[in-house]
Amino acid sequence: MNNIFLSTALIIGCLTAPTTIADSPVRPGDRIAIIGNTFADQLRIHGYLEAMLLQHSRENPVSIRNLGWGGDMLAARDRPTGFPTEESTLMAHKTDVIIACFGMGESFAGEKGLDDFTNQLKTLIASHAGKTYNGKSEVRLILVSPIACEDMGKLTPGRDERNRDLASYTRAMQDVATDADVPFVNLLDVSRYLMDEPKGPQLTTNGIHLNAFGYWAISHTFFDQLRSDDRFSGRQSWLLRIDAATKASDGRGVDISELATGPSGLSFQVTEKSAPTLRPPIDQQLPPQLEFVRDTLVVENLKPGKYQLTVDGELVATATAEAWAAGLAIDDSPVHKAAEAFHAVVNDKNLQFTYSWKALNQVHIVGERRKSPSGKNLPAEVIEFNRLANELDSSLGKPIELKTRRWRVSLTSQ
Repeated sequence: MNNIFLSTALIIGCLTAPTTIADSPVRPGDRIAIIGNTFADQLRIHGYLEAMLLQHSRENPVSIRNLGWGGDMLAARDRPTGFPTEESTLMAHKTDVIIACFGMGESFAGEKGLDDFTNQLKTLIASHAGKTYNGKSEVRLILVSPIACEDMGKLTPGRDERNRDLASYTRAMQDVATDADVPFVNLLDVSRYLMDEPKGPQLTTNGIHLNAFGYWAISHTFFDQLRSDDRFSGRQSWLLRIDAATKASDGRGVDISELATGPSGLSFQVTEKSAPTLRPPIDQQLPPQLEFVRDTLVVENLKPGKYQLTVDGELVATATAEAWAAGLAIDDSPVHKAAEAFHAVVNDKNLQFTYSWKALNQVHIVGERRKSPSGKNLPAEVIEFNRLANELDSSLGKPIELKTRRWRVSLTSQ
């Protein structure tokens, strides 16, 4: 068990090490704006990265506005008539750092488009140089690579060529970031590594657009690369290990105390020290590289039989003694449910912001319905949506409460 957790952690750790080492790219208290393509746009819908950043900057939480737009490329970022400028939105948010996700759409130009892509990246960096959107300090920029192309059979006939081009564009982005002393996040390597794993669910819907599981999986490495020092409390999954025979115990992310054993099982006290990990949005078995990401309880040397885990009286999981000895995910506990509720608020905040910033039907603004009752009411509705987004953002500044709880592993049958 130890060897499995250690080896997978080391593999993912090697892949998630920041390519460009600098001061931590994202810091507690940062006001962040995300710009870029469909990958960036969909980050706001799934919310895993933002929930992690918030829960691990508990004392001084970040604040995020997602300005991603499906299909955006560096040189093609068209907006409807009368749409607010990006600079005005960055200033309204008092932005400290911009996370820029590009390269997927541009990569379809192949090798011949690399020079243009490189120049466009340099232009992006230059366009923000010296800008103080927060009114006091120069904005920081982070470049994020595209993900790899997943093998979807007939849906992705040119997958190998796609990945060669994506690798070339990722190297170009890394070179530009290095030359400009800008932090760089490499999502290509880890995404391809996970996509090539034969076990586990697929990460995308069509080869290049992540599904819900894909965002859950990639957000872990994304988070790790957004911090290169210890000012964020370390995002490590919980691992609780108990030996029912010797009464030895050890906890990562939690403290274990008051362990008591008896004929029908055992009980112990768990003090939550760090935020729990959100459960994956699927019921399928995870690829082996990600099994260690889930919060896990290992109980060795239980007598044969089936045991149930309760936390403060709430049923969390039921399994055989053999399964508990191998390690079982425990991400349905009360604090995990609180984390899921927090995650839902993150997604609601992003939805309200989207309604306030990105009107879904321009005909009510510049078209034939602008003088209709709905068109006339739109400005007031936009103001209300923005108020709701700001209100929810403020509520997210209060992280979920970490408590001390009583855990019991009780025999249910022989």
